[in-house]
Amino acid sequence: MTRPVTHILRLLKWGRILARHGALRGIESAPQTPPGVKRLCRIARLGTIQPKIPDYAAAFQAIGPAAVKLGQTLATRPDLVGDEAARNLLTLQDALAPVGFDAIRREIETAFETPLDSLYSEFDPDPVGSASIAQVHRAVTTDGRQVAVKVRRPGIDKQFARDIETYEWAAAHLEAFGGEAARLRPRQVIANFRRWTLRELDLRREAASASELADAMAAVPTYQVPAIDWDRTATRVMTLDWIDGIKISHRDALIAAGHDMEALAANLVHAFLRQAIAEGFFHADMHQGNLFVKADGTIAAVDFGIMGRINRQARYWLAEILYGLTTGNYRRVAEIHFEAQYVPAYHSVEEFATALRAVGEPMRGKPVSELSVGQMLDGLFAITRDFDMQTQPHLLLLQKTMVMVEGVATMLDPKINMWDVSGPFVKEWIRDELGPEAALADGIREQGRTLALIPDIIRRLDDQLPRKGAAPPAPPLPDIPLMWERNGTRTGWRYALTALAGAAVGAGALHWLG
Repeated sequence: MTRPVTHILRLLKWGRILARHGALRGIESAPQTPPGVKRLCRIARLGTIQPKIPDYAAAFQAIGPAAVKLGQTLATRPDLVGDEAARNLLTLQDALAPVGFDAIRREIETAFETPLDSLYSEFDPDPVGSASIAQVHRAVTTDGRQVAVKVRRPGIDKQFARDIETYEWAAAHLEAFGGEAARLRPRQVIANFRRWTLRELDLRREAASASELADAMAAVPTYQVPAIDWDRTATRVMTLDWIDGIKISHRDALIAAGHDMEALAANLVHAFLRQAIAEGFFHADMHQGNLFVKADGTIAAVDFGIMGRINRQARYWLAEILYGLTTGNYRRVAEIHFEAQYVPAYHSVEEFATALRAVGEPMRGKPVSELSVGQMLDGLFAITRDFDMQTQPHLLLLQKTMVMVEGVATMLDPKINMWDVSGPFVKEWIRDELGPEAALADGIREQGRTLALIPDIIRRLDDQLPRKGAAPPAPPLPDIPLMWERNGTRTGWRYALTALAGAAVGAGALHWLG
């Protein structure tokens, strides 16, 4: 097990980088930040020259690959990092310096235990993209197909494991302060981050996700997922069809090619809604670098390392929440939050509905270009605090993806009204899923399940049966001894930590001055 002093030194090193980019000022000035964390922020920025405008994305980029992924996760948490930091972190892209071709060749040949030439007749040594976990090369298979080959960076799995262990250690100590830090559930955030990252590190899992999404979206002619070459896919290497198209971020090129911007924006929103609401399985990394537009207007997606799932009950609630917001039925939206146990039962449904109305009414009927996202988020997160709503980790990916989709759709069509575009789809899905026919089908399924459970019901008490809900069980959290549990009291721990941090910073400053 890594010693606490190792975690502290890592955190101080990262803290110095954050400080040099001005990224600690928001944490230090926030009233919810525990005093001990503020003290460490002041120590970390000692002697640094900071820019006037913090650049959080650049700071995470400088720290390393695991921090890039963590920054993308924190972009979904303005309640945790603040609106300014969240908006800046949304610009964080996986653009790292590429690994040399010799190392990439070794990775491929080790993965398949065969020479590269026996797999690909052509292989471009210069990558077309280089991200935090892997890089992509263009190639031609021995049977003549144009493909993209994604290869994992050598040793990246060990580097991520080391850094995530420190994230877990820091989150455990932060949550132990209680209060606002406990309500925001940083340990669950890091636990979910670990799960997402482990999935990304296994490229076979990514290939399986792409294949599953392709099956789910087969009936949507305006959206494409490239086919997987399973014979040339392993844990460290994934091969899939090459996509010829224009990056969706190149708006001028799309217009020059004759594409309809309004139709593209609407098709993107509908593709996301179908995945999230109708299928419960969605591409959760839909930023501009992962979407292409083919000559016929089809939107093609790549990079399926981050995928999200929502169970059936949660999708019902999500659809009703979206539809309630589009129609102004804030009472029903409030009721769903209580049914889902997102809001504790001791609060008033009526008061929560009124609070939702205060946030929702200014947004209705306006194009995105006229909305203040910052004000909207301020209002929403004020509600979560006022009504003791705990963070729902299983919905973080959905939130992140919704923000991404809205950003790309707005770039394509600045006049788009997200409510108007999503409303008809959600209404139709609710009618199909929650109408009389769907209710009858659900009733038949429920009766069948009940009959099957009769022998088990006889053997067990009712309160031992599993309950159906929107939130999946939380992932198990690692057992992390807190420093003050070892040293007796929190006060003693704080003094010891401050002294150690000061010594580390002093040593770093002497090294810098020398």
